[in-house]
Amino acid sequence: METTLVFFSQLRMCESKEKPFVDLMHSSGRERKSDEVKIRAKEKRNRLSLLLLKQEFHEETHPCTSGHLAKDTRISPEETLKWGESFDKLLSHKGGLEAFTRFLKTEFSEENIEFWKACEDFKKIKEPQQIIHKAKTIYERFIQTDAPQEVNLDFHTKEIITKSITQPTLHSFDAAQSKVYRLMEQDSYTRFLKSDIYLNLREGKPQRPTNLRRRSRSFTYNEFQDVKSDVAIWL
Repeated sequence: METTLVFFSQLRMCESKEKPFVDLMHSSGRERKSDEVKIRAKEKRNRLSLLLLKQEFHEETHPCTSGHLAKDTRISPEETLKWGESFDKLLSHKGGLEAFTRFLKTEFSEENIEFWKACEDFKKIKEPQQIIHKAKTIYERFIQTDAPQEVNLDFHTKEIITKSITQPTLHSFDAAQSKVYRLMEQDSYTRFLKSDIYLNLREGKPQRPTNLRRRSRSFTYNEFQDVKSDVAIWL
């Protein structure tokens, strides 16, 4: 009788010790599975981001999409020499404006020239209603915080535009346009004159696709040359 009781007691003791151990194993297994799911989801997001980045770079550098290159090759070297005389002469020439815009795209700062061009078009508007509509479009695209192509302006300049946007005039963006113009003239323009885009045009050489590099990041398009373009590999 005592043997039976002892045996039964030992069985219950084994069971009581085994149950927490099993629960612990199941809990640990669920945690590992959850961690694995999170890791796989993170890896998938990262891979999709790289794919989208590669496709964006590819579209910018693909020869078939370089419509302006054919136009630029017809610009005489004599004309391009004038672009080096002043920033104003560069922007006043259609080919120069196109070449400079393409250069800014390689540095991912084309929002500056796009804003400048939008301001130039804005000052030519004659209809009052169009002034209000166009001013709001420019504000939402380039000025407001987190705008799709937000330009680098000081707080004071942005605040003045924000307060006047409900009743804009043809001069509402003059101060901002002037600041962006000076920024491009003192910074981007000097680099443009040393770039392959400009030097090749000045020497009459055919244009070649250029590597795109965002100066605020540490990677270039060349680093992703070995990434396959098949979306299926990321899924």
